[in-house]
Amino acid sequence: MMSDLSTMTNAARALIDPEAMVHNIQVMRRKAPHSKVMTVVKSDGYGHGLASVATTLAPFSDAFGVARVEEALTLRRAGIQLPIVLLEGFYEADELPLLVTHQLTATVHCKEQVAMLTRASLSEPLPVWLKVDSGMHRLGFQPEQVPEALAALNACDNVAADIGFLSHFGCADELDNPITQAQIDTFIQVTEGLSGERSLAASSGTLFWPQSHFDWVRPGICLYGISSRIELTGEQLGLKPAMRLTSRVMAVRELKAGEPVGYGARWRSSRDTLIGVIAIGYGDGYPRSAPDGTPVWLNGREVPLAGRVSMDMITVDLGPDATDKVGDEAVLWGPELPVERIARLVDTIGYELVCQVTGRVPRQYLPLNAADDAAV
Repeated sequence: MMSDLSTMTNAARALIDPEAMVHNIQVMRRKAPHSKVMTVVKSDGYGHGLASVATTLAPFSDAFGVARVEEALTLRRAGIQLPIVLLEGFYEADELPLLVTHQLTATVHCKEQVAMLTRASLSEPLPVWLKVDSGMHRLGFQPEQVPEALAALNACDNVAADIGFLSHFGCADELDNPITQAQIDTFIQVTEGLSGERSLAASSGTLFWPQSHFDWVRPGICLYGISSRIELTGEQLGLKPAMRLTSRVMAVRELKAGEPVGYGARWRSSRDTLIGVIAIGYGDGYPRSAPDGTPVWLNGREVPLAGRVSMDMITVDLGPDATDKVGDEAVLWGPELPVERIARLVDTIGYELVCQVTGRVPRQYLPLNAADDAAV
């Protein structure tokens, strides 16, 4: 038995369910009912499509958070009028007039940025958040440096009044790690008595550390239905996965017992069986490190990966009595197969898998009123 499909255009695709994202942001709002929500859409909306994600979530957001100015400009071009916070701030003084023109908010995390602001000539003051290093030790002013940095920003004509304070957790997904409470305590001590708004909690903080909610929460990965804790799935947290990564069976082949398939002959069949070739590979962002046995959802069941992932294809063991055929849809992850399961098998996190889906995989962004029907 053998069948092939030699021409398949865009067999791989990522279906994005906006209803899932709306559900997820409402979950996060219920978790922090007294906080404003800065919706984090960096890295192309965690691989889900920056402008489309922001357009969907704007009615439920108070601001957006991005990493870099290019992402912010994409949102402005898409018609987003809400405040946009550059969570990494700015890198060069030449960027500052652009931030003012497009009404962006900068995070200030180092003395070099303070100096650039002081020397700049801007048409109007720039709103800023001062980043506090509460214990992650990646970016931010050390607690003892905050008073001097704040004084310099307050004295700078290029900085708008009402400076905010933010920080970031390093271990909030580990519920028994004492570092998180220590960070909360440090952040409170540093900002006590100061008038600016405060923000500390991202996804894990919003879900698991209510004492960290303060004025703003900054949910990211959980908006896309993915758990920030590797041992849990989004569904277990009441979330709905927003991405359904699919492709098509492009060939069904007979394989004799003992015969290998794929590069390096890593996998050999223990029986006569049928092998399905699916049009997706590491060129699409599917992880090359996926081991034999990694599940793929096909025709209502899981079938195991058989052999090494190549650039454009994977092979799965369909079983000797399979009736799968060319053109059948396979789900690599989605509601049927949580991305967290795949992440655990390849020793990574769901964040990385959805962010690394490449540009050659089209994102099909479903209409809100058609999302459920189209995902069936």
